[in-house]
Amino acid sequence: MRLRNKPWAPEYLAAHPEVVAQDAAAWYGKWQERFPRTQPIYIEVGSGKGRFIAQMAKKYPAINFIGIEMQVNAIVTALDHLLEEEIDNLQLLAVNGAELTDFFAPNEVDQIFLNFSDPWPKKRHAKRRLTSPGFLKIYQEILRGGGELHFKTDNRPLFEYSLASFSQFGLTLKQVWLDLHQDAPLDNVMTEYEEKFVEQGKPIYRAEVQFPPKKA
Repeated sequence: MRLRNKPWAPEYLAAHPEVVAQDAAAWYGKWQERFPRTQPIYIEVGSGKGRFIAQMAKKYPAINFIGIEMQVNAIVTALDHLLEEEIDNLQLLAVNGAELTDFFAPNEVDQIFLNFSDPWPKKRHAKRRLTSPGFLKIYQEILRGGGELHFKTDNRPLFEYSLASFSQFGLTLKQVWLDLHQDAPLDNVMTEYEEKFVEQGKPIYRAEVQFPPKKA
């Protein structure tokens, strides 16, 4: 994602601590306190400019959403969406997705979205893919037992890699789409990238997977 540098972005984010957590680690295990209602927490790792997470929050007011994006030049656009539409069940977090266990307690999250993540095509970079075993271990720690991961991409090699990674990690493949928009589910909300790729006629791949229950 190539973005124009916005030197004012950090100051803009800092000016809205009510919706952008400034000290994420301080909210470890306490994210419900940042919302007006105690509800299931769904997070998107790599939320970019925030179109998807903002639309999801508006569509599902009975769920608390957190958009996570490390590029401040992108997340300021998500902040604009949030402020303009006064979405009270959405929070933003400008951190690295590899550090989620520093910010979320075990079982604190109910569902995770990964949308159009960087495919990191070179084999030596496989560990950086957000569906690699190392990241799945992170997600498993913060998700409640039986929590779900919903994944979308336009990249066929990444999708094939991810399906194998999910299976080898012991996740349950609940549903798989090889061309999402041939039979789009009613709850599908498109990202900016997704809309562009669909207009170009590219297939969109999607998988919904479930983590196993946790031992008592």
